[in-house]
Amino acid sequence: MANIHKLKQDICEIGRRLYNKGFAAANDGNITIRVSENEVLVTPTMHSKGFLKPEDICMMDMSGKQIGGTKKRSSEALLHLEIFRERPEVKSVVHCHPPHATAFAIAREPIPQCVLPEVEVFLGDVPITMYETPGGKEFAETVLPFVKKTNVIILANHGTVSYGDNVEQAYWWTEILDAYCRMLMLAKDLGRVNYFSEKKERELLELKDKWGWKDPRNTPEYKDCDICANDIFRDSWKQSGVERKAFEAPPPMAPSAKKEAAPAAAGDQEALVRLITERVLAELSKK
Repeated sequence: MANIHKLKQDICEIGRRLYNKGFAAANDGNITIRVSENEVLVTPTMHSKGFLKPEDICMMDMSGKQIGGTKKRSSEALLHLEIFRERPEVKSVVHCHPPHATAFAIAREPIPQCVLPEVEVFLGDVPITMYETPGGKEFAETVLPFVKKTNVIILANHGTVSYGDNVEQAYWWTEILDAYCRMLMLAKDLGRVNYFSEKKERELLELKDKWGWKDPRNTPEYKDCDICANDIFRDSWKQSGVERKAFEAPPPMAPSAKKEAAPAAAGDQEALVRLITERVLAELSKK
C-alpha cells in the first residue's frame, strides 16, 4: 500500500527544486503522483511550489473530481490525467516553465539532435505541441500525438511536461532538457553547433537499447530515416507552427552511406525542394 504522507513529502521536495531552479515562478507549475488505479495526488492551485506542505496536497480521481484535501486542486490537472490514461505505467507527472526550454516553446524551434550523448540517451527527440489555452480538455489533448513516444514534451508558448516512474524521475527529464537548451544557446552565441554523425547516433541508440531505454528511433519504422533531423515528430511541425530557424539541421549523410531518405511527407513539394537544396549545398561545400 502506498505511503501517502511520504508521497506528499516527495511532491513538496520536487516543488522546492522547481522553485529554486527558477522553473516555477510565483504560483506556476503543478505536480501529480498516481497512488492507485483511481486516485491521484495533485498540487493545489494558486500556491507557490517552493513552499508547499504535505497538508496542502489534494487528491483527485481519474475523472478530475477532487476527493481529498482542503485546498482546491490545480486547474491544469486534466493534462496529467491524459498522460496517466495513455501511459498506465507512468506514476508521476511534472509540469513547469523552465526558462531555456520555454524559450524554445515560445520560438517554436525544434530541439536539435545529435549534439549531446546524454541527451540522446535520456531524452531523445522532444516534440512541441499545438498551442491551446491552458486548463481545458483541448489543452490536455495536445500531448496525445506524442505521449507514447517520449517522456518529455514542450508545450507551445507555455512550458514543459515530463513524466516517469516516480516524481524525481519525472523532474529529472525537465532538468536535463532545460540544461541542454541553455547549452545550445551558449554554443550558438560562440558561433556554431557541431553535430555528430548518424553513425555515432546509432551507436548511442544501440547502447540505449542495451541499457533498457526504449527509443522509437531504434525501430524498423525509422531504420532508413535521417534520425539526426527530428524525423519522429516532423510531420506535426506545420500544424503546431514549428519551424527550424535558429539552429540548422545536421548535414544529411551521403547517398552512398545509406538509403535515400524520403521527404517529410509524400507529395510535399516544399519538403522535397528543401531536401534537394540541403544535399546540393552539402556537395558544394566539399569542393
